This record gives sequence, C-alpha cells and structure tokens, in this order.
Amino acid sequence: MTETNNTQTNDIPAAADVPAAAEGQQQDRRGGRGEGRGDRRGGRGRDNRRGQERDSEWQERVVQIRRVSKTVKGGKKMSFRAIVVVGNEKGQVGVGVGKAGDVIGAVRKGVADGKKHLVKVPLTRHSSIPTLSNGRDGAASVLIRPAAPGTGVIAGGSIRTVLELAGIKNVLAKRLGSKTPLNNARAAMDALAGLRTHKETAKERGISLEQIYS
Repeated sequence: MTETNNTQTNDIPAAADVPAAAEGQQQDRRGGRGEGRGDRRGGRGRDNRRGQERDSEWQERVVQIRRVSKTVKGGKKMSFRAIVVVGNEKGQVGVGVGKAGDVIGAVRKGVADGKKHLVKVPLTRHSSIPTLSNGRDGAASVLIRPAAPGTGVIAGGSIRTVLELAGIKNVLAKRLGSKTPLNNARAAMDALAGLRTHKETAKERGISLEQIYS
C-alpha cells in the first residue's frame, strides 16, 4: 500500500513547478512579440535610411530672405519670404519660394516648392550645355552659352546658383534686363528647360544626326 501511494504522489507535479512553467510560456510569448516588434522597427529603420540617402543627394541654397508685410483689417501682418534653389548636381534643379512667420519655416516651404518644380537639364560629357539658350521671366532675360572645358561658371547672382546646382561646370551666362533675384532665377530655369540635345533636335526635324553637324 505504501508503494502505490508513493508512485501516485510522484506523478503529480508540485505546486511550485506550475507557476514556473506558466511564467516560461509567458516569457516565450513576450519574447516572440519583442522579436516581431524588433523586425518591424528594423524595417522602419531601413526605410528611414533610404529616405535620408535620397535627401542627401539634394543640395539647397538660399538665394534671398526678405521680410514682407501684408495689410489686413487689424493692421500689418509681418512674415518672411525665402527664395531657395534645390539641385542634385546631376542635371536636376528647381527654384522654390516659401513664406512663413519664421525664417526656418519659410526655407522649409521653399525647399518643398523647389522639389515640385524640377527641370531636367541635358549635360554634355564636359559638364556643359549642348546649345545656346535664352530664357525670360517678367522683365528679366538670361542668355546661356556653352563653353570649353576649364572655363568654369561665368555667371553671377541667382543665375550662378541655379547653374551650379544643375551640375553645369563650364558655361557662359549673361543677365539682360531686370536685376530681381527671383525673376533671374526663373529666367535661368526657363532657359535650361528649353535645352535640347542634338539627337532630340534631329528626331524633331526628321533628319539624320550627320546633317545637323554638317
């Protein structure tokens, strides 16, 4: 009789062992949740890194910051206007304008506006433009001419900023007309938007590339 009682008591688990087993299962579950969260966070981290790499390609330069006012019913409302040029020095450039109550907000809006109005510029192997181009905006007119290697960027003001951020390293530019930075920058953008490669020109005219060079 004593032997049978001993075997029965040995088969029944002790009360102290039951919470430990439950705690182990809970820890496993928590560990699984933690791993899942870690994987999700790792995925978000990768996306953030890719976004930072994309943002690092773009360069931003502030051309002008002015304090402007607007007359309202209660008086004058003061704000800041920022003209920003955005480019990747690989043939893409844009000009944006932002207005806000503080300078940082105005620059941020200008960068966002510049990325919405990007222009693709055809570059030659010598980092110049393929043909002569003329752009106009308001009373400002800009003439852009290709230059030989080693010439550099011969331009001034906001036109120089636009050409440099577009990735052009050998060019001659002349400002004709208004001296306003915003109009000059937009006129330079108009001139760059009108550029065509020789291959595109030959295709539009329906002639061969050799006939253009002849």
